[in-house]
Amino acid sequence: MSKEIKIIPLGGLGEIGKNMLCIDYDKDIVVVDAGLMFPKDNMPGVDLLLPNTNYLEENKARIKGILITHGHEDHIGGLPYLLRKINAPVYGPPLACDLIKTKLNEHPSISTSVIKEIKAGERIKLGKL
Repeated sequence: MSKEIKIIPLGGLGEIGKNMLCIDYDKDIVVVDAGLMFPKDNMPGVDLLLPNTNYLEENKARIKGILITHGHEDHIGGLPYLLRKINAPVYGPPLACDLIKTKLNEHPSISTSVIKEIKAGERIKLGKL
């Protein structure tokens, strides 16, 4: 029996910002990016727009890690809000990891999250993915 791989975009499709993708395979989930989007001028009172993370919250025990592609806000800005709900290690390139650590220092309750640098060409295995 072949196993299905589900690629679930949680944000970032048809818009610039809120980049977040979920890869779900054989009881393991890996999240790619955790961005945010800044509101448009016609959204008074709104500070930030975040992806819908209900699926991740419902399946948090299956999440093996969060992969960050780079350090722009539309790829890392939502991390503090995601890590409040989901305790998962974060993997990314060195510069992005430095930016993430700085960002998490502003959120003391989650600043102890595991952040792991991945060098160019390095391979990691997260569960079966």
